[in-house]
Amino acid sequence: MHESDALRSHGLTSLGSRLRRLGERLQAHTQEILNEIDPRVPAASYPLLACLDTPEPRPIGDIAQALGTAQPGVTRAVTRLTGLGLTVSATCPDDARLRLVSLTPEGLALLARARATAWPRTRAAVTDLCAPFGPELLEMLDTLETRLDAKPLKDRP
Repeated sequence: MHESDALRSHGLTSLGSRLRRLGERLQAHTQEILNEIDPRVPAASYPLLACLDTPEPRPIGDIAQALGTAQPGVTRAVTRLTGLGLTVSATCPDDARLRLVSLTPEGLALLARARATAWPRTRAAVTDLCAPFGPELLEMLDTLETRLDAKPLKDRP
């Protein structure tokens, strides 16, 4: 993949595309592990499910902010998860503009199975993949995200 890799040849100019490609590959491999629990649920939905593991329902906007994603994407994901019987949503009694989302008993059970089986396997596999630079990689990613939050690319030289 190296010599004819169009992304690698562009260095830092293609960093976002390379990170996306890497993320998609990691997510596809993770999906194979998660399929053993429930093949209907995409790997990308598990952070949302974990975000909902709270005593109180959460507004869609709060979920989007916590995950760092766009609200329409969270709304679509919640709709899919509701269709699978894993989440339920209702209008906020204090503000009809807000939809409050929570896990169903089935959603809680799925999350418990993932935490007990798939997540430890995934964590071990990614730790092995990133050995011995895993902590440094996470620190670099934190720094990149913080610096990008502080000053977007368009405002840089």
